[in-house]
Amino acid sequence: MKLHDLKFLPLLVFGILLGSCQGPPTDEKLISSLKRDLTFLAADDLEGRAIGTIGEQKAAEYLAQEFEKLGLKPMGTNGFFQEFTVSKPSNPHEEAVIGTEGAGITGRNVIGYLDKKAEKTIVIGAHFDHLGMGGQGSLHRGDSAIHNGADDNASGTAALLALAKIFQSESLKSNILFIAFSGEENGLWGSNYFVKNSTLDLKLVNYMINMDMVGRLNPEKSLAIHGVGTSPSFPSVLDPINTDSLKLVPSESGVGPSDHTSFYLQDLPVLHFFTGQHEDYHKPSDDSDKINYEGLVQVVRYISRLVVALDSEPKLAFTKTKDSSDSPRFTVSMGVVPDYLYDGKGMRVDGVSEGKPAQAAGLLKGDVVIQLGDSTVLDMMGYMRALSVFKKGDSTQVVVQRAGQTIEAKIKF
Repeated sequence: MKLHDLKFLPLLVFGILLGSCQGPPTDEKLISSLKRDLTFLAADDLEGRAIGTIGEQKAAEYLAQEFEKLGLKPMGTNGFFQEFTVSKPSNPHEEAVIGTEGAGITGRNVIGYLDKKAEKTIVIGAHFDHLGMGGQGSLHRGDSAIHNGADDNASGTAALLALAKIFQSESLKSNILFIAFSGEENGLWGSNYFVKNSTLDLKLVNYMINMDMVGRLNPEKSLAIHGVGTSPSFPSVLDPINTDSLKLVPSESGVGPSDHTSFYLQDLPVLHFFTGQHEDYHKPSDDSDKINYEGLVQVVRYISRLVVALDSEPKLAFTKTKDSSDSPRFTVSMGVVPDYLYDGKGMRVDGVSEGKPAQAAGLLKGDVVIQLGDSTVLDMMGYMRALSVFKKGDSTQVVVQRAGQTIEAKIKF
């Protein structure tokens, strides 16, 4: 430094001190950053972020830049990126091969590390890929169209960045590994690859938090928390930190159709946060203007309080749960979207697919199925058991409750 530059030294020191004293972000700042991040990720320019596309690469590069701005340490195999290639077999009965060699679809996880010089590490993850122009996973019946996936799962990815901002200024006794996964929509490809090729020793991981579809908190403020049974430490902390009066809907199983499953299968405690299905799920209409940003902040704040509440605990014990692998198998479908946030008796319908048995039987969104055939339906598992006894071509009676009335209908599979 030259002598005449010394006059700027006090300003430089003041700037550094000012930056270090800014403290945690306010709700207003979080809403602003969530809107910016989510709007970018769910824009038409990214063409639905399908794995292996230019849109997915743009999303990954954006996330890497944001991780760098936040001062996270790159923890991929190539900077912030952990690339992997998936070879899909021609035989539909064979599984995809996930690795780094051979021809196939190349995706990338984006991984950043917040180093708190601690012995334990928490993994916080969210998938950032979606369905591109639609394809097999789409519920859209029209022409090919961009599926922006604002709730699924730009919402969880934006929440990932928000939590990184919050935890920068927290005095934690845990490090945090932030991972944005790709290939989730195709079969948990990115998280599957990560746990088998982890860039951090999994023995150091205390537990994993997954955020998938957290952007549409409903008026009842229902927040599903899956995986509560994967550690005895989880149940007792959930209610005391619920200062926003969220309607918590906990479930025990560590297995589900999202990335936490990959970690559960490595004998790690997991929690999956989810604000529920909706009519825009896997359709082109899942856009950023339908996100409940105030509700998203409440979810982010709840998760941040959970991490703090668990921070003083010793390494969490892992518990196996009764998983979906134990669930009944069935070959028919009514063609409804279940309301996974419903905690009353029966199975509440959150959506009815066109041209399916439920629509032909006159079932409507909001109906609560209480009996199917000879079986009483008390919950989702009861519904699945009832469904498992039927095959294509069978007919039976379905009984639903609608606006205080009990209605019977005939349904043909």
